[in-house]
Amino acid sequence: MNRAMNVVGATAAAVAAAVVAALVAAPTAQAAPGTRTLYAAPGGHGTTCTAARPCSVDGARDQARNVTGRDTRILLEGGTYRLDAPLRLGVDDSGTDGRTVTWTAAPGARPVLSGGRDITGWTRNTDGTWTAEVPTGVTPRQLFIDGTRATRARGEACAATVCDATKAGMTGAEATGIADWQRPTDAEAVIRVRWRNYHCRIAGVGGDLLTFAQPCWTNSASGTNRTGPAWDTTAVDSTRYSGVAFFENAPELLDQPGEFVWNSEARTVTYLPRKGEDMRRAQAVTPHTEQLLVIDGAHDVTVSGIGFAYAAYRGPDTDEGYAGTQAGLTLTGATGPVDHAGRFYTKPSAAVTVRGGRHVSIEYARFGHLGGAGATLEAGTKDSSLTRSTFTDLSSGAVYVGDTEPMPSAALAGERNTIAYNTISRSGVEYTDSVGIWAGYEAGLSIDHNTIDHLPYSGISVGWGWNQPEAQQSVLRDNKVTGNRITNVMEVAQQQHDGGAIYTQGAQPGTVLSGNYINRSAFGNTERDGNGIYLDEQSSHITVEKNVITRLGYKWVSNWADYGIQNTARENWTDTAAPALAGTGSVMTDNHTGLDRLPAEALAVAARAGAHGGPVEQLRTDLARTGAATQSSTEGTAGASLALDADTNTDTRTLSEAGAWWQVDLGGTKRIRQIEIWNNSSSTTADFDVITDDGTVHVRGKALRPTVLDLDSRTRTVRIVVPGTGRVALSQVLIHP
Repeated sequence: MNRAMNVVGATAAAVAAAVVAALVAAPTAQAAPGTRTLYAAPGGHGTTCTAARPCSVDGARDQARNVTGRDTRILLEGGTYRLDAPLRLGVDDSGTDGRTVTWTAAPGARPVLSGGRDITGWTRNTDGTWTAEVPTGVTPRQLFIDGTRATRARGEACAATVCDATKAGMTGAEATGIADWQRPTDAEAVIRVRWRNYHCRIAGVGGDLLTFAQPCWTNSASGTNRTGPAWDTTAVDSTRYSGVAFFENAPELLDQPGEFVWNSEARTVTYLPRKGEDMRRAQAVTPHTEQLLVIDGAHDVTVSGIGFAYAAYRGPDTDEGYAGTQAGLTLTGATGPVDHAGRFYTKPSAAVTVRGGRHVSIEYARFGHLGGAGATLEAGTKDSSLTRSTFTDLSSGAVYVGDTEPMPSAALAGERNTIAYNTISRSGVEYTDSVGIWAGYEAGLSIDHNTIDHLPYSGISVGWGWNQPEAQQSVLRDNKVTGNRITNVMEVAQQQHDGGAIYTQGAQPGTVLSGNYINRSAFGNTERDGNGIYLDEQSSHITVEKNVITRLGYKWVSNWADYGIQNTARENWTDTAAPALAGTGSVMTDNHTGLDRLPAEALAVAARAGAHGGPVEQLRTDLARTGAATQSSTEGTAGASLALDADTNTDTRTLSEAGAWWQVDLGGTKRIRQIEIWNNSSSTTADFDVITDDGTVHVRGKALRPTVLDLDSRTRTVRIVVPGTGRVALSQVLIHP
């Protein structure tokens, strides 16, 4: 890992620590004169709701309904509120006549609404694992040991040549050993195809054939006519299917510390502890209650300083499984209306849900250790906000805003909502197709100054519909994605493709993407994929301006479809170039591309981005930029100099020949510390030597985008050679002093 990456990691940790400290120290607003204050505590009961005799949260809510003519404040004492059902706030829990109802942490307190259930009574087995019985009604899909997420026991990948998926099921039961497992019907296949995820439980084994729970498998396969023909190219039985990422939740796979397995027949969970864990003293918690706070039809409500933990997401445990479509939404139900624009897809369960809210404010909240998503604002929520909150260690996405109906009624239209100054890290841990912040058909939405780091797929996604006829006219307009810091997304190890740090769909007149800092989206990718700003599927009338976009696996701005019209990209800073925007009337003007140093103005924009601002990973001078490139031969027009043009979208290519090579002459002996080798679009270059005047480094396997070599060498030339017979094909070579 190079120094720059260490700086980014340290910065993320520092930001997270600063946020936690701020939450602890944040002063609780003083009650205005005449405010009625009620008190709740984890062990509260009765109806007095005083500091000396606090109520439960439900009891405090019921007492607040009796308050009229003044503001109401419910103070939550510190501790864990274990909920069997969500705290529900409806119309009767609203502020009235200009008054507000505030749910907030007591001064200095850190209350947490929890859906978790403790798993106790662990006994040690002879193989070093520990087993505990699970309470009736509890299904431990996730397990946290002393606050650290355990992993469902998983195996290796199974290639499509062995695990061949069809509409009926999948081969490979014998070759994988699943045919001999004790309880294969507790196990699931986890499949990733491009941007989609599938988690389907095994229903049966017959010879070499695996069948899967329904409707999960049917909804994951092609030909349902509920997703549109284009989606069939990314189904489990499509040509893009390359195999099973892994099977999980079988005792035969339990072989790594930190793994666990659930036995539905015996109702036990078995865990292999990590070093230093003692299950006689450890706290083991599994998410159980699905939702923790539901605000339905309420208005003028503030929720401040409250934590939300261990909420479950039950859908994937059922025969519905997880038939992913995009961004964490799934196809559910055995049958349904034919609609190719995703009107009827299902959002993940969230710890906090606001439906039809007006002037609802959620602030300084803490979301963590969740089996699903963090928060959802939907069903016509307007003029509401989620701000200055933290999200970490979530199975699904952090925030979902709006819905999938392109032309909702006025009552159900999402308008003028704000998602701002939040910190999101390590969401999408289980459902890696989810995104940090998703917005459907919203108008006047502001996604401002959020910090987003370490996500498997896209960071922010706004819009829906994929240019399907049902979606071409919608309420999307006037959305603002501004000042966000998005780093280390489209993580290569998670095998998610065809996304971007900021992703859009649909015609959005008046929408602006501005002042965002994007760094390391799909950096180190295995193919040409992973954008900075991705104007996908009919994205139109969008302005992209004054963003800083660096170290990308693919394009800094992508607008590939001709039906995306009148987009403008102007005055952005980036270290690569991109093809001109497609679509009638789209323009690129005054952009600063191909940079090997960020100027002061760009550094200032990037430093301001995010919930708390932060340092910027400066670009490194490229010595190769002024060098002279040659190669052993040239196929067509793919000349050697295309690897020095500061554009990771153009490629060099030699003929297939013995000892094929590409070389750059730096014009004199230079001391170099790092070489970045970007493979071409077909990932051609593999098993190659990098030769300098000081020696040779051999790279096994395919070059990435990029493969980064750290070294200390004095050299005039750098040569990339394929021993034996083959090709050298490169998108870019950068040499740093």
